[in-house]
Amino acid sequence: MEYVTVKKEASDFFIEKKSKFIGFCKPVQSEEEAMAFIAGIKKQHFDASHNVYAYILREGNIKRFSDDGEPQGKAGIPVLDVMEKCGVTDAVVVASRYFGGTLLGGGGLIRAYSHTASIALAAAEKVLMKKCFLMRLSCDYYFYGRVSTLIPECGVIDETLFLEDVTLRFHTLPEEQCAMQKKLSDLTNGKIMAEVTGEKYFDFPAE
Repeated sequence: MEYVTVKKEASDFFIEKKSKFIGFCKPVQSEEEAMAFIAGIKKQHFDASHNVYAYILREGNIKRFSDDGEPQGKAGIPVLDVMEKCGVTDAVVVASRYFGGTLLGGGGLIRAYSHTASIALAAAEKVLMKKCFLMRLSCDYYFYGRVSTLIPECGVIDETLFLEDVTLRFHTLPEEQCAMQKKLSDLTNGKIMAEVTGEKYFDFPAE
């Protein structure tokens, strides 16, 4: 099953009527990870007026948010809404605000926190996670050059071990596996086939 998350921890900021909004985002896979990240941002930005947050997790379909002292429904929910509209899961966003002395009003707060979430997600780079087969094959040095050129047509090489023979570990999408095996068979006259050793999620560019 595919899902969208973010690639890396990242941040960005902007100024709105002298208030500084900093958006932080990180991929996480548990509430413990999310809360640890939130605690770290709060510690780093202890002097911020507010440290608003939201996170969404696939496991348990968990969604949490906090306004952290901002008017109810004007901070945490807008951050969560942006994450939901982007289809992002297994991610946490923290929006830290340094008050600049000018009130933004309800609509202004919603727009500001929505924008903070948007720029944080953009900085962290959305990715599409797809489940792939982990594959392995061994070949002699005679076939290595041709095999290593063939694999990238249907998959990605993760590791190459040069011993008595050459062992290649790679991953491929399930729908590419049959094509991969046929190409290997045709190339080596049926002498070399890859075995499936497991499954794992890998990131692909999100549209």
